[in-house]
Parts: sequence; structure tokens; C-alpha cells
Amino acid sequence: MTCLLRCILAPLATLLVAAHAHGYEAGWMQIQVAAMTPDAVATTVALYYPTLAAPRTLAMGPFTLDVAIGAQPVDKVKALILLSHGIGGSELGHSVLAQALARHGYLVAALRHPGDNWQDHSLIEQGPERYFDERPRQASRVIDAILADPAWRDRIGSDSRGPRVAALGHSAGGYTVLALAGARPDLSRMSRHCREEAADDPIFCGMGRPGLAVAPSAAAAPSLRDERVRAIVAMAPAGVLLSAESLATIRSATLIYEAELDRFLVPRFHAEWVAAQLPAPNLHRVPNAGHFAFMDSPRMAIPSPDGDVAANPPGFDRDAFLKQLADDIAAFFDRALL
Repeated sequence: MTCLLRCILAPLATLLVAAHAHGYEAGWMQIQVAAMTPDAVATTVALYYPTLAAPRTLAMGPFTLDVAIGAQPVDKVKALILLSHGIGGSELGHSVLAQALARHGYLVAALRHPGDNWQDHSLIEQGPERYFDERPRQASRVIDAILADPAWRDRIGSDSRGPRVAALGHSAGGYTVLALAGARPDLSRMSRHCREEAADDPIFCGMGRPGLAVAPSAAAAPSLRDERVRAIVAMAPAGVLLSAESLATIRSATLIYEAELDRFLVPRFHAEWVAAQLPAPNLHRVPNAGHFAFMDSPRMAIPSPDGDVAANPPGFDRDAFLKQLADDIAAFFDRALL
């Protein structure tokens, strides 16, 4: 092949690949991941993935999705992204972000955390030690299941390190993905924080977690690191309970978002604390945003300890923000994984 022909065909091929990638739509299906024991409930997981099928707009609970239900996925996806919702949330609450990532070529697995979702609060009732230990384990079990699934394992992009895997989480989900990257909970930090700073972080410290004031075990928290997770995005994470030493060991590419007006998880105690301890700080502050800015806008009021999940601070355009956020997160994962 002549140099002239190569010079013409190479950029043309690049343009065709880019055009094809941007031509993806978001497919959607729901799967069940079997529980570890016969008496435990299965984990419901919503899969968002690239497809060439036409989507349709439909309501699911309080959220609106724009997806092709059960459509055929494309042959290859860039990577698997585990998506972890916040306390009492659902697998549908971040569909705008998940759909956008699917259109960018990613497979997104959004789990409904067993025992910590809008229908079931039993996990938090077991106390903070159990709560903060089990959440990341649930996420890792979903990664196990997807990577073992014949329908998906050969579609997920890989390299010499194995399948490309990343994680995205909000609030308690932000904690969850940080734990997957190697951060360890230190419940003595949380107890001390809520003894000394409860007036300045009242929602977090007033969540009524059983055992909050009880001294935790002297044993060090086990590592919840999942070595397969190469990059994480933590949006308004619960972070005050994480030890500085463990945060300093994180090697996964990490992006932290804080909401400037967050009252649920006051940034200086949570997102800013986390970012300041990381070996490579990467903190993005979202001006005029509340805690729920990272969630889809529900079609109805949803009460929370910080008021209506659907409400926004005056002048904040959540829909416009989510569109930009999705593009920024997709670009981050492209840089970190590909």
C-alpha cells in the first residue's frame, strides 16, 4: 500500500469508527444475580448497553428512560462500569448517566443494593459495620456475575491486564466505589466526627444508623479492594469514615465530584476530605448544586432527610448539568481505560 493511500485511509477509518460509536443507542435489560446463600435475596441489576436498535421513551417508577428494551447489544463494548446508587435508591435513579455511557460504547451494570434500596432498609438496620462492609461486596459480586456471563464476557473490552472494569457511584454509592478502589472504613472516625461535628453535618449524623455511637471493634477493617476496578467516579461520596492511610493507597484513576450546596453530605467533611487524601487529587465542584443533582429528575416528589429529591436550588438546571456530566465522565473513562 502506498504512503498516499495509507494517509487517506487511516483518517477515514478513524472518522468511520467515531461516527459508528456516536450512532449507538442505549439498550436496557434486567437480570438477577443469585444470592450467596439460599435464604438471601437475589440482586436486581439493570444493564444499559450500546445497541443499534431504536429506543423509546417510557416511564419506570418515578423515572423516565429512553432505551431499547431487550435489544441486541453490539458485539464489543469498551468496558464494564459498575454503578452504585445512594442510600435507599434504585437501579434506575442514574439512568441519564447510564444511558449516555451506553451510547458512548460502555456496558453499565446498575445494581439495586440488597437491603439498601427504596423498598428494603434492612441492611442499614444491621448497623454501620455490616452496612459499610456489605455494600462493596455486593458490587464485586455483580462484577463477578457479569464477567462470568456468556452473554457478556466476550463482549467486554480487555487487554493484557484482563477485562476493563470501572465503577461509578453517588452518595453511599460513592463510598462503595472508593472501597472497591482500596479505601477502608474506619468507624471510629465516623463516631468521633458525629460526636464533634454533628451540628455542622446534621443529616449524615442524624440518619439513625444503629450502633453509630457504639465503639467499633478494635480489629482493622478488611480490605474491600477489587483489583479489577481500574477507574472510579465518586459523586458526592460519603467519605468521613474513610481512613486517610487507605485513601493514600488508591491507584485507580479517580474523579471526585462535590455539590457546592450539599447538606446531605457536607463537602468539607466528605468529598473534599476524600480528594485531599488521594495521591492524585481530582476534585470537581459543581456550583449551586444540591446533593441530588447527580440523580435523574424524578417525575414526582420523593421525600428525603434533605427534602424533595426532585427539588433543585434556584437557578440550577439539573437536566443541562447531567448532559454535560455524562460527556465529562465518558471522556474520563475513555482516558483512564482505553
